[in-house]
Amino acid sequence: MEDKKLTKLEKYWVLYDVGNSAFVMLVSAILPLYFASLAEGAGLSEVDYLAYWGYAISVSTIITAVGGPILGAIADTKNFKKKLFAASVLLGTAFCAMLCIPKMWAAFLVLFILSKACHNVSLVFYDSMLTDVTTQERLDRVSANGYAWGYIGSCVPFLISIILILGHDRLGIPMTSAMVCVFFLNAAWWIGMSVPIFCAYRQKYYVDMPEHPVRESGKRLFNTLSEMGKQKKVFLFLLSFFFFIDGVYTVIDMAAVYGSAVGLDSSGLLLALLLTQIVAFPCALVFSRFSERYKTEKLLRVCIIAYFFIALFAIQMDQQWKFWFLAVLVGMFMGAIQALSRSYFAKIIPAEKSGEYFGIYDICGKGASFMGTILVGVIAQITGRTSCGVGAIAVMFLIGYMIFDKAEKA
Repeated sequence: MEDKKLTKLEKYWVLYDVGNSAFVMLVSAILPLYFASLAEGAGLSEVDYLAYWGYAISVSTIITAVGGPILGAIADTKNFKKKLFAASVLLGTAFCAMLCIPKMWAAFLVLFILSKACHNVSLVFYDSMLTDVTTQERLDRVSANGYAWGYIGSCVPFLISIILILGHDRLGIPMTSAMVCVFFLNAAWWIGMSVPIFCAYRQKYYVDMPEHPVRESGKRLFNTLSEMGKQKKVFLFLLSFFFFIDGVYTVIDMAAVYGSAVGLDSSGLLLALLLTQIVAFPCALVFSRFSERYKTEKLLRVCIIAYFFIALFAIQMDQQWKFWFLAVLVGMFMGAIQALSRSYFAKIIPAEKSGEYFGIYDICGKGASFMGTILVGVIAQITGRTSCGVGAIAVMFLIGYMIFDKAEKA
């Protein structure tokens, strides 16, 4: 009987999810509100700061879309993956800590773009490590544990951050000092949880060192892309993933700033987003257990349909209780759809080319989320209504489901 406990290496891999998820929470819940205060101080309207925040996310993900596949292909070279992973984490945490410096909204967005781009690139390497740290049979379980413990673990720095922000007067420190502590705390948590996998990881699947590794990696990537059309199942899944995960990340990235734009209380928003993380923890583990009884593709279908209705519900969100209800719904399916997508993709690709494939995967995921955030921003500015922008996300889930259905029949 297979041991259901995680191995030491699998636990170390999961810890990076715990670490980097703190930055995800920072981006999802605190940075939008901090940026809103900078933008309002400069006289920007609510519609404009929603749009500029979306554009900044889009720029960071376009950087990932361009650089991710190239760096992923280079990472497949023997002994390169750990080095590139460490570099992206170190740069990302440094830029995160530096977010406390700018006082102008434009300069803040520049640093935010750099930190988020480094974070996104680190996930290209991290996701591709999955095939090195576990077996084919354990992919669903380990992937789900990564997201699950990431959600609950990120609550620790997030709770401390909320206490610092909401209670800075009682603590006797100004808001500016509280934000400095928040940025440094989250950067330290991110890098601290990365240390075990830095030390323990060994690249199991790789290509041998060529004479010109960068040039050869580019050639391998080009060959993989040219052959992708022949791998119908992989190609259609990536196309489907492009749409439905784009919708997921847009919901995550824009939730707090959308709630703020429709006039919801900022402290309530922060606590509701904390609830999302808490709900996501057991739900991700439940779906991990379901994956032992039901096919991964069936569970993915359920998650996509659920998100379609979540996006429709968000259109008419105008009260605090609706945002809380939305937070619970998002938490129920957030970890499942991400974990199942990652493990499903790992099953249908060659392990020795995981860096290349996950680089392309990231284009269709975080690298492609520029479409959703730009769509929300542009439609919101054209119509003057943020709800219209959010409603467009539902269409992406519908398209993603239809293509996924074709992928399963391929």
